[in-house]
Amino acid sequence: MTIGNRMNERLNIQAAMPGRVTRGLLALLLGGVVASAAVGAESLASAPVRQEAGGGVYVAEGGVEAVRQTVVSAQVPGVISQLGVKAGDVVRSGQLLLQIDARAANQASVASSAQAEAARTAFEVASKDYARQKQLFEKEYISAAAMERAEAQYRAARAQADAAGAQAQAARVQTGFFALSAPYAGVVADVAVTLGDMAMPGRALMTVYDPAVLRVSAIVPQSQAERAVPGGKLRIELPGAPEAQRWIDPAKQVWLPAADPATHTQQLRLELPAGTRGVLPGTFARVHLPVAAGVAQRLFVPAKSLFRRAELSAVYVIDANGRAHLRQVRPGPVAGDEVEILSGVTAGERVAVDPLAAARTR
Repeated sequence: MTIGNRMNERLNIQAAMPGRVTRGLLALLLGGVVASAAVGAESLASAPVRQEAGGGVYVAEGGVEAVRQTVVSAQVPGVISQLGVKAGDVVRSGQLLLQIDARAANQASVASSAQAEAARTAFEVASKDYARQKQLFEKEYISAAAMERAEAQYRAARAQADAAGAQAQAARVQTGFFALSAPYAGVVADVAVTLGDMAMPGRALMTVYDPAVLRVSAIVPQSQAERAVPGGKLRIELPGAPEAQRWIDPAKQVWLPAADPATHTQQLRLELPAGTRGVLPGTFARVHLPVAAGVAQRLFVPAKSLFRRAELSAVYVIDANGRAHLRQVRPGPVAGDEVEILSGVTAGERVAVDPLAAARTR
């Protein structure tokens, strides 16, 4: 090998050495990062998803609603000329809620009454004429054809009088459609119009409900409804109410006799005791339903492992490699320091106890 070739070989080796060193350092750094992430994930405090038999109590979510709630709407079109109530007002049965401009209807009613009066007068004249013609016919002063014409005129006048009277009565009834009154004593829940708005048939104008009789309506899966203990003591929980009013024993319970074929659920209605105060329609409620033990299982995780952001509820599930994965779940009621998970996890999986620490390892 010549001196020139040896010098070229040394230069090539020296040029290749920086690339090899760089790749070695990069591999070392990446290995350290991966090892650090793995160590971080392995050091996360975790807890298993605990399961227990489904017997005992099933908690269904629902809401308070009024047994009697009416959406007030108009039967005739017109401009709202008077608005006598606002949302939150207590009204008595028959109290005027709003008035629709009825001037045209009133004039039509007056015209119909006048036409009915004219028809009655014409009928009276025809009745007297018919009586005279009948007397003349009995004495054979007029022909049978003349008698038949008099009888036909009498019947036509009577029919016209009846029709005009019915039309006048209908016009008077229609004028009552322009004044909307409370169907029963209650509370105005909502007023959807203002003075001067146009009322149309079928358009919701306001909502009235009776606060004396309220109920809780809850949706229960058929699998749980079939396991409901006959004669079991159901309880209603109002989480947002004061502690003294949080638990209520229902006065009556009714299972609707039909199930929803799309969701396979059944509706349960629980009537609140008379005199229950401080509860409004739309209030969130839970129904604690005693059920018999069965194959269904309930799943629980530590309450502090649940991660909530706006509409998202999730937990960090630890996989076999020790990595944390965010998974959306549907939480149920809280039981002590645990929360029931209705869907999203399976028994035996492990969840990170500290979701913030789990997020930092991702």
